[in-house]
Amino acid sequence: MTIEFNIPPEHPAGFLKDWILPEGMTVTEAAKRLGVSRQSLDALLNQRRSLTPEMAKRLELTFGGTARLMLALQTKYDLYLTEQRVAEIAKTLTPFKRAG
Repeated sequence: MTIEFNIPPEHPAGFLKDWILPEGMTVTEAAKRLGVSRQSLDALLNQRRSLTPEMAKRLELTFGGTARLMLALQTKYDLYLTEQRVAEIAKTLTPFKRAG
């Protein structure tokens, strides 16, 4: 018997705050170390921006973790949000039918 949990994926911001960024480090200091603006990092950490491959690599090189894992979390979250809109998206499409 398998128990399934229907827990929706979360934006990777929580993972970054809890596991990647050092506890007690300010956003300003972290942004400086990453070579990005404070506003850019703040938008990511407050879920107003998605994690990009470049930012994931910057985080990996500066604080550890793996860019692949961080990007997998972002992709899973993005796909979940898209799947919530699948009916809306499907209305705008005309499926292609192959002959034969």
